[in-house]
Amino acid sequence: MTTLSGKTVFITGASRGIGRAIALRAAADGANVAIVAKSGVPNPKLPGTIHSVAEEVAKAGGQPLALQCDIREEDEVRAAVAATADAFGGIDVLINNASAIWLRGTLETPMKRFDLMQQVNARGTFLVTQACLPYLLQSPDPHVLTLAPPPTLDLKWWAPHTGYTLAKMGMSFVTMGLAAEFREQGVAINALWPKTVIATDAINMIPGVDVTMCRRPEIVADAAQAILTRPAREVTGRFFIDEDVLREAGVTDFARYAVDPSKPLLPDLFL
Repeated sequence: MTTLSGKTVFITGASRGIGRAIALRAAADGANVAIVAKSGVPNPKLPGTIHSVAEEVAKAGGQPLALQCDIREEDEVRAAVAATADAFGGIDVLINNASAIWLRGTLETPMKRFDLMQQVNARGTFLVTQACLPYLLQSPDPHVLTLAPPPTLDLKWWAPHTGYTLAKMGMSFVTMGLAAEFREQGVAINALWPKTVIATDAINMIPGVDVTMCRRPEIVADAAQAILTRPAREVTGRFFIDEDVLREAGVTDFARYAVDPSKPLLPDLFL
């Protein structure tokens, strides 16, 4: 079975939630893991920093590199990418996980929040991928995996929160464009999205969500690992759903991913 052993994985938004889970899954394979996020010091409202995750990655069997970086800042992104390549000799995998969320209507969306979502989600994904591509193109099996939903023009997803949907679909459209652009060079550029709501700090932004009706981030991490260990030239431009990926890989027990297996699961946004 193919693993991520010895590969270098660059993960944005890696200080908590899905990013942290993917970092630990890659570490279990023996990967080099660049833990990239703004969270350099503890926040009483949000658990986890790049340093706490680096310690966990080391314990899990990976080689960590903690990098404080705001992906809205081009200089910081390019410095973090260069530091990773210097430390580990290149970059094989990029995980675009960092994302900003604000699920409100137009009149309840401050422009500062609107701008943040566009800068982090679509622009951030484009910028980080652009910065990593010179190294990815030198990798024998390069992958980019973005946490973004299948593209949709269904108005039921646009009407309630146009600003957020625009930002998230921006990540999806960036994935489509870059996958087509770099297909011939053999860079796998795909997206992954959870079938159900995932129990992370982001769910605090979704009114009325019962955390016991969610799945844990590990399901997304396991699905990511299954995608990233496929030959890059055989899989690109795809919009994967975590449960479907794992079913295809032979997983039949999904109860272990549930926060409370006795509760019904909430479907995620955009599905």
